[in-house]
Amino acid sequence: MPLSEFELIERYFRRCGAARADVRLGVGDDAALLETGAGMTLVAAVDTLVEGVHFPPGCSAESIGHRALAVNLSDLAAMGARPAWALLALTLPSAAASWLEGFTHGFAALAEAHQVALVGGDTTHGPLAVTVTLLGQVPAGTALRRGGAAQGDVLFVSGTPGDAAAGLALEQGRLAAGEHSEYLRRRFLFPTPRVAFGERLRGYASACIDVSDGLLADAVKLARASGCGVELDAERLPLSAALGALGTRQARELALAGGDDYELCFAVTPGALGRLEAELPAAQWGYARIGALCAAPTVRVRDATGELSVAATGYDHFSAPQP
Repeated sequence: MPLSEFELIERYFRRCGAARADVRLGVGDDAALLETGAGMTLVAAVDTLVEGVHFPPGCSAESIGHRALAVNLSDLAAMGARPAWALLALTLPSAAASWLEGFTHGFAALAEAHQVALVGGDTTHGPLAVTVTLLGQVPAGTALRRGGAAQGDVLFVSGTPGDAAAGLALEQGRLAAGEHSEYLRRRFLFPTPRVAFGERLRGYASACIDVSDGLLADAVKLARASGCGVELDAERLPLSAALGALGTRQARELALAGGDDYELCFAVTPGALGRLEAELPAAQWGYARIGALCAAPTVRVRDATGELSVAATGYDHFSAPQP
């Protein structure tokens, strides 16, 4: 016998995520009641994942649950915020118990790891789509933004961009499988949002953005928000061994233009570099210097041979081919 909407909520979502003392009233009422700390700024982000657009048909339910929250966690990380509460709107073609078990396992595991409480949402019938609204907090006046950097600031990126794009290509059969396939697939299916690093970047970064549409495209967004241009050094790109095995040219293209990395691209003033390197060592936090901001509207990518031709547009929902 199929579950009713209310039975579905009670069984799978009533206690999904972390238990928090600041949740006065959560799932089950008309709205949630949440306490925010004095001297804190509320930070809000929302993202929708649609089957066939953000993940291939047949993608595992556990991955969908993980990614639905991860993309929002990455947005809050780029603001230097600490996540706290989530709202989930879930549109399902059917209330299949096995799918819901996998989805809630993926969502809840990541929520608990970041002390996020699911406090409400909605469930409807229709083509598979997941919308998560994530709320968090940051001390007043300390939030990171895309704007705020200046010409001469140094650009960095966390992690190893391009892995997720290669993983998606493997999922879609556009890339031949090899010895590193499982690693690359997991980088797409289960991305790691850099929440702790984003919090630590407050006081060091002059600007920050999460890398979701492609490193170059998102670096350009940061630069333009700051009234600058951008120059990247392709030889400084931090490529994983798995991505590098595809060959330098393809690896660099994926690192620069591929999406779904959910890493952080951030700028640091020359005067703050010493503090950054001493207090947040790159070896510990996993980031690399990749270029600098320059006079607008310049967008250049160089290597030892000269300037490279790389599209800086990134993913666009209304012009890009669908997966």
